[in-house]
Amino acid sequence: MLSVYVDLALGLVVAFLLLSLLVSGLNEAFVRVLSIRSKFLWAYLRDTMDGVEAKAPSWLPGSVRDVLLVLPFGRDPRPRHSDRPAPVEAGRMPETKTSDSMMMDLLYARVREIDHGKRGRTSIANIPPERFAVAVMELATVENGEIPKFLEKLRKVDSPLYGPLKGVWESAQGDLDRFRKGVESWFDGEMQRLSMLYRRYVKWVVAVLGVVVTLLFSMDGFEYAKTLLRDNAYRTSVTAVAEAGPDAYDELRRQCTGGDPVPCVTELLSEPALVKMMGQAMVSVSIPAQGEPSVQGNFPVWWDRIITPSHWPGFLLTYVALLFGAPFWWDVFRRITGIRPRR
Repeated sequence: MLSVYVDLALGLVVAFLLLSLLVSGLNEAFVRVLSIRSKFLWAYLRDTMDGVEAKAPSWLPGSVRDVLLVLPFGRDPRPRHSDRPAPVEAGRMPETKTSDSMMMDLLYARVREIDHGKRGRTSIANIPPERFAVAVMELATVENGEIPKFLEKLRKVDSPLYGPLKGVWESAQGDLDRFRKGVESWFDGEMQRLSMLYRRYVKWVVAVLGVVVTLLFSMDGFEYAKTLLRDNAYRTSVTAVAEAGPDAYDELRRQCTGGDPVPCVTELLSEPALVKMMGQAMVSVSIPAQGEPSVQGNFPVWWDRIITPSHWPGFLLTYVALLFGAPFWWDVFRRITGIRPRR
């Protein structure tokens, strides 16, 4: 009896794991195609280094709508890609703020050696804190190596970078090496904060994709569990029939409408519960015993399942399960099967 529940748990876990991997894969595909990570980084750099104009909104997403629409499809915060190496001498800052991307362009000129172009824009999605600190030091060398003059220019152009760097400089007490390490620590903390903000926004995207995947496959978690139990009971009955003799075989023949129960049993046992449930999707793939696989649309059947209230609790169960994510279900799968990760 225990094996029945183990089979049920494994079946549910595998189904949720596969669908969670699909959600993660779709999310990663959108992130890569639309360059979300790179845009998120450079939107932060624009706000942090150059500030926000009075007439223009912040570059960083301020709402879920911004994450789903404005950041992927709106104005691109990334600088244009350049295949030239970093200049030997850092660019000089103007005395007054003449461009909303002044400091950001100067920074990109120092880090573009790690860049490769993507549709004419930079693809840099991560700047190591050490490289950022070195870039700041290189910009400061334009002022004869004097950090106070560099900070004073940041104050004149009203750069938000002035406050954090001034605090780091005062903490360093005039020591350039301590200042560089302080800039590294500050920027590393900012990147951690930005990563947490990014993951918070990505959760909304995953939530939307979870709804899409659940409805696209019309995956009813409760119906799938019942199908698993029904398959297990059918396999048990087939085993009992095989051990009981000719009389039980006659009973199985009466249950199969085809007369000969062998093809009937073969067809049912070769179509597990997961395949049956995936066959309820809007578009399904059938693999016959002979011939080529075929793709067919199931829109009438799929729509009937979607509008049937009795399936909604099962859809909700599947959706909530997908929100836990693929790592959670993989860990549950390992615990049930006893698989241990390699060290």
